[in-house]
Amino acid sequence: MTFLEILLKLALSTLLAGLLGWEREKGKNPAGFRTHILVSLGATVFTLVPFLYLSGGNYDAVSRITAGIVTGIGFLGAGSIIRSGEHVRGLTTAASIWIAAAIGMAVGFGLYILAILASIFAFIVLKLFLFFEKK
Repeated sequence: MTFLEILLKLALSTLLAGLLGWEREKGKNPAGFRTHILVSLGATVFTLVPFLYLSGGNYDAVSRITAGIVTGIGFLGAGSIIRSGEHVRGLTTAASIWIAAAIGMAVGFGLYILAILASIFAFIVLKLFLFFEKK
């Protein structure tokens, strides 16, 4: 993998997660622009490590790292969920952190179309469905 490919993957991961983070930031949510970008970048880097470091791509390492990302992001997302009496806040923010990690992983694996489409769909869900919830 060339330096340019690595740079493009990190840039795409930043751009796509930044779109989701920007939407969350505008709504004054606890995890915003920078958080989403860092989660996505971290997932991209973790996904790239076995391909860059291990010769031929160690698929056992890839599957372990992938499982670790999903688990770790689950804990990070859980930290954004707040329960106050019967009201629960932060579920959508937790889900947006989780999809940011998934997008970062997709970019790391070179699944660009999947990452772009997932970002578009997530943004639509966050923006469009918010409109319907308020009606």
